[in-house]
Amino acid sequence: MVRIFLVEDNAMIRAHLRQVLEKGTNWSVVGEAEDGRRAIETWDEHSPNVTVMDFVMPGMDGLRAGRSLSRQHPESPVLMVTIDPSRQLEREAKKAGIKGLCQKADVRSILDAVEALLKGGTYFQRELAPA
Repeated sequence: MVRIFLVEDNAMIRAHLRQVLEKGTNWSVVGEAEDGRRAIETWDEHSPNVTVMDFVMPGMDGLRAGRSLSRQHPESPVLMVTIDPSRQLEREAKKAGIKGLCQKADVRSILDAVEALLKGGTYFQRELAPA
C-alpha cells in the first residue's frame, strides 16, 4: 500500500485531491494537514511514501515546509502542487529538494508525478510560465 500525506489549506480542494490520489492502485491518503507547520509536526505519525503539498498556504508555505521535510526525510519525496507553477518556482523547488511540481488542476499530471516520485524519479511540468 502506497501511503500519501496530503497538505492543502482549502478543505474542499483537499477533499478533491484525496479522491484523485486514492484512484491510484493501492494508494491511500494516510494523513492530512492544513499548512506547512502542521505537516512538519504530524509527518512522523504517518510515515508516508510521498507527500503532496500545496505551495500557497497561510503560516508556513509549501516551499519552506517541503525544504524541511526533504531534509528530514529524503527517502520520502515531496510533490508540490500549485494553481500557477512557474519556472522560477521550479528552480526554487529543486533547490529546496522538492522532487516534483505540477499544476493543482491537472489531475493527470498529479497522478503521473506521484508515480514518477514513487519510482525514484522527479516530475516537473514542462509547460510552465517563464516568471
